[in-house]
Amino acid sequence: MSTFQAPKGTYDLLPPDSAAFLAVREAIAAPARRAGYGYVETPGFEHVELFARGVGESTDIVTKEMYAFSTKGGTELALRPEGTASVLRAALQANLHKAGNLPVKLWYSGSYYRYERPQAGRYRHFSQVGAEAIGAEDPVLDAELVILAVDAYRSLGLRDFRLLLNSLGDKECRPVYRAALQDFLRGLDLDDDTRKRIEINPLRVLDDKREAVQRQLADAPLIVDHLCEACKDYHEQVRELLTAAGVAYEDDPRLVRGLDYYTRTTFEFVHDALGSQSAVGGGGRYDGLSEMIGGPSLPSVGWALGVDRTVLALRAEGVELDLPAATDVYAVPLGEQARRTLFALVTELRRAGVAADFAFGGKGIKNAMKSADRSGARLAIVAGERDLAEGVVQVKDLASGEQGPVALAEVAETVKERLV
Repeated sequence: MSTFQAPKGTYDLLPPDSAAFLAVREAIAAPARRAGYGYVETPGFEHVELFARGVGESTDIVTKEMYAFSTKGGTELALRPEGTASVLRAALQANLHKAGNLPVKLWYSGSYYRYERPQAGRYRHFSQVGAEAIGAEDPVLDAELVILAVDAYRSLGLRDFRLLLNSLGDKECRPVYRAALQDFLRGLDLDDDTRKRIEINPLRVLDDKREAVQRQLADAPLIVDHLCEACKDYHEQVRELLTAAGVAYEDDPRLVRGLDYYTRTTFEFVHDALGSQSAVGGGGRYDGLSEMIGGPSLPSVGWALGVDRTVLALRAEGVELDLPAATDVYAVPLGEQARRTLFALVTELRRAGVAADFAFGGKGIKNAMKSADRSGARLAIVAGERDLAEGVVQVKDLASGEQGPVALAEVAETVKERLV
């Protein structure tokens, strides 16, 4: 055992579990790629101010959970706690919005960091796949992103997730609701920190998960009752488009999520089998975020889906992913000449697209065949001096035990046929 262990609240991703994580990432990204979203990758850390402005100074993410530090040169940086602000910053920096083809559609995948209280499904280092459509205000775009996420979950075999949907209004109607909510909240029995939030962003109070606070919010005014006609119409179009696409959703008038940049369409995917950490992903429209971080007006919408929690949800449903075999063919050489010949054959198979491995270290036939079984391979290729003298190798089906000679020149083609 090593002297060192992974930091508290983090985890190492190792085989065989890592295969499921890779499959989930690929499945989530696939619908977005088919819809014209290109891949973007941003640094693991950004300037603190990017998140303070974008995510919101009153959010738990910024005030309590962000890993911030000063460089030797005095620059204030933070490990990225979420992806949207970074992706938008990268798009603005590269002037992608000036290319004349809006929206700019981007997807990303990576690790994110928050100083959370560790528990099942809640880590200080976690993995997400996200998609952002930058520079267009269109209910069809909102619906597209929701549908892409739903299709990703369905492609994995996930069935028991629920989609919660709400509208948070815009700069026209949000101030009216904000004032009404502040008036209500000021009359409640709340601690000093929560009272400060009332003045900075009262919607953050609605997102407070403490039972003592939630009990007092039962009669809080709802944003749906304060939407302007434009926001009502926009939200109704999103709802109609989702229904037409066969996407079931639940209207949740209290859904605000934990970030300050959301406007209008807001949504969250939950899986009740995960307990208190039931959210597996979510997103929404963020029409004012570009201006918050110093850019032009670029109405945008996007989502981030948690890889870790999606894996947990799949396990909760008992879904077995159809994962590609790490090894299809395992080569077992008997003797030095066979080592050279079979290693060349393994290289040929790999170049032909076959997952192949090799009995390294001069193992005896018994131990080598045990390794072949443990590798999960379907076929073993065994050869000794007599086989090579005859220009053949022995190909063994590890499931049935059947074995027979195959000419060296025909091994690659024969193996590919048997693996179909």
